[in-house]
Amino acid sequence: MSDHTGPTKTAFVFAGGGSFGAIQVGMMHSPAAHGICADMVVGSSVGALNGAYYAGDPSLKGVLQLESIWRGLRRRDVFPVTWRTLLGFLWRRDFLIPQGGILKLIDDHLPYRNLQDARLPLHIVTTDIVSGDSVGLSEGPAAEAIMASTAIPGAFAPVRHNDIYLADGAISSNTPVRVAVAKGARRLIILPTGYACATTKPPSGAVANALHALTLLIARQLVSELEGLGPDIEYVVVPPLCPLVGSPYDFSRTADHLERAIHSTDAWLAKNGLEQGGIPHEMRPHRH
Repeated sequence: MSDHTGPTKTAFVFAGGGSFGAIQVGMMHSPAAHGICADMVVGSSVGALNGAYYAGDPSLKGVLQLESIWRGLRRRDVFPVTWRTLLGFLWRRDFLIPQGGILKLIDDHLPYRNLQDARLPLHIVTTDIVSGDSVGLSEGPAAEAIMASTAIPGAFAPVRHNDIYLADGAISSNTPVRVAVAKGARRLIILPTGYACATTKPPSGAVANALHALTLLIARQLVSELEGLGPDIEYVVVPPLCPLVGSPYDFSRTADHLERAIHSTDAWLAKNGLEQGGIPHEMRPHRH
């Protein structure tokens, strides 16, 4: 078990965004290659999945393994929508997609079983689906926490935990930035996923539209939360990709997202991006 005592200063904060999580993994490549590591990890939604893998092995080798996992992902592995699931949804009227695919990803690849056994202190952000409150999980089964944080309402069933029902961490207005600050971080390195900033019309399909709406919410939420931080908190946002074409429900562009994110983050680091801070233009959603 890792020793998680002592002062915690820098947090890597992983936002949500469906299949755009591949961009986050590309962003992780460059800091790992330069020996840049966090003191703690906070993740929400797909960021909980990426953050959990990073916390298990924050080395370049670990990031490369996560890249390999992402390159092999297909939509059916995460969102297996079939006629059977549609009929099941109509019959049960509670959720659309089983979470067996996400559970298999965790069981097959995560190198630890409990959150407290990660190499870095790890905090998974979820939402109490009844009250809307943010619920942070730092101990206990990693699979349960990750499945809860990625449980998009209507698509996945909420996860019962200590007599409350937990769902997608991206719903909570005070996550994941404020969670990192509450856990003692005073410098935040934020890895967003972005949103489909080059689209001219909504994506097709119910799940794709729900995910797209969540990414818009996350982008606006993040800007608002960062601007509300106190002067004692330093932060830097790794610039997301823009133009970004596609849907957070579409896994066919993973390789392109990874490569573009690696190159753009390399260029950003070469320009001392970590020392400049602030909110990149790409993270400020356009207002029409």
